[in-house]
Amino acid sequence: MLNLKIEPLKKEFIDIAWKRLNNLTKPQGSLGRLEEIASRVVAIYEDAMPEIKKKAVLVFASDHGVTEENVSAYPKEVTAQMVFNFLRGGAGINVLARHAGADVLVVDVGVDYDFSEINGLIKKKVVKGSGNIAKGYALSRDDAIKSVDIGIELVRECYSRGYNLFATGEMGIGNTTVSSAVVSVLTNSDVEEVTGRGTGIDETTFKRKVEVIKRAIEINKPDASDPIDVLAKVGGPEIGAIAGVVLGCASLRVPVIVDGFISTAGALIAYCINPLVKDYIFASHNSVEKGHKKALDFMGLKPLLDLNLRLGEGTGATLAMTVIEASLKIYREMSTFEEAGVSKNDK
Repeated sequence: MLNLKIEPLKKEFIDIAWKRLNNLTKPQGSLGRLEEIASRVVAIYEDAMPEIKKKAVLVFASDHGVTEENVSAYPKEVTAQMVFNFLRGGAGINVLARHAGADVLVVDVGVDYDFSEINGLIKKKVVKGSGNIAKGYALSRDDAIKSVDIGIELVRECYSRGYNLFATGEMGIGNTTVSSAVVSVLTNSDVEEVTGRGTGIDETTFKRKVEVIKRAIEINKPDASDPIDVLAKVGGPEIGAIAGVVLGCASLRVPVIVDGFISTAGALIAYCINPLVKDYIFASHNSVEKGHKKALDFMGLKPLLDLNLRLGEGTGATLAMTVIEASLKIYREMSTFEEAGVSKNDK
């Protein structure tokens, strides 16, 4: 895991992209962030005329022992029930993935349920639910590393099958609680600053959630200088797997679109392992969860959308996928002044 070769983007490809962008039939800079996105995509692929071939949304599912502390509006059984919904194609992520022309790959990394052989489910279970962080570690260090390796391996496998644009998603009752703990430790933020209402909890439950996170950090003493230690002590396997996806994409030089708060906690783990991954990450949207902005700001990432989303599953990332694809279509298909026979502004 730690020996992955990740390199910064090469300026020569950024220059190639901007030379073409500035010669398209429009005032320079008039397509705003679409131009910035396209230039970065060119540099990521190291291809003057890149093409998005196949798109995948990797949705990692896991349960969390911290639900014993009554920190969520939903019971933990919902995690497994939603996995079945994903596989049937009936969830929000399925609808938006169909809209984006992306494949949804559902991965069990820690659901506290014994799934039979089901068509479409990728079984990579690390644990049957992580430990209750209010009482002890979420994962052993070995299991934390294993969860990261699962994300890396899945990206490599998908890449070998022609996928070259990835989005991250997740499902797991209780996972905003562990994500808040991870973000609090790694950004050195007060728990109150990074904790939101998740699935829509009331004020009493919210206060309990904050106290549970504080207790978890106090009991487990995660080391902020060691992201794997933080993942093991207060995180969860889907957060680790998402970190692995980010690391894997960066090592393969393909873009990765990170979804909301939980996915960004995973990206934050990857960033703290190797800050160079930032070049390969597109932050899809600004979640209602207030800890999300803290994590994005810490990494210096600016979200593409702000739609008051808080569903997770990869929904925001899949919407952003369409924006990234649009930016590349502008870059590839729009005529230059010379091609269109249009006079340039020489002033």
